[in-house]
Amino acid sequence: MSRVHLTGFLICRSLDEAERIAPYLDEHIRLTRAEPGCLRFEVLRSHADPVRFAVSESYVDRTAFEAHQSRAAGTVWARVTKGIPREYEITEDKG
Repeated sequence: MSRVHLTGFLICRSLDEAERIAPYLDEHIRLTRAEPGCLRFEVLRSHADPVRFAVSESYVDRTAFEAHQSRAAGTVWARVTKGIPREYEITEDKG
């Protein structure tokens, strides 16, 4: 079984956009961490560049990762961050 990791950045186009999505982040984190198979889920806003949010996720396997993607696609978070650029890398390793 291979663990799946996603790392990278969500990059808002303006400080106003970053401020608009920030209130939705805590609930998105809470719901994701409660998902079966989620090992780690962190989204941290940069102090140096507050339009950038560093994202780090790990799941027990591809099935858990894909379940997260499916669940998250229908959330308020998905709606408020739609169109915001993301620079993500997805890797797999042997758990």
